[in-house]
Amino acid sequence: MIRVRRVQEEPSPDDGLRVQVDRLWPRGVSKERAAVDVWLKEVAPSNDLRKRFHGGQVDFETFAEQYAAELDDNPALDELRELVAGNDVVTLVYAARDEEHNQALLLRDRLKEGG
Repeated sequence: MIRVRRVQEEPSPDDGLRVQVDRLWPRGVSKERAAVDVWLKEVAPSNDLRKRFHGGQVDFETFAEQYAAELDDNPALDELRELVAGNDVVTLVYAARDEEHNQALLLRDRLKEGG
């Protein structure tokens, strides 16, 4: 099972393996508070794409397409697949405020599709 949760939310015993999928550590959140087991920053969008999306230069659809292309050549996605395969529950943890438009959701969907 793959779950998605904001790092600012209280960790739950049901989270299983907590994997941080942001390139930058979230401001104001201690590592103890985040309770992250693995920080897989290499699976996050590139700095350029992240900055363009957060700066409003690309919409979410364009961001999703470009991020998918980045993941096609990203060995960190294989590492994430291995973590998912080796654990009953994996929670992808992210810091974005937008709970409907973020890379963790895109990663979850990509992993569920098997791609």
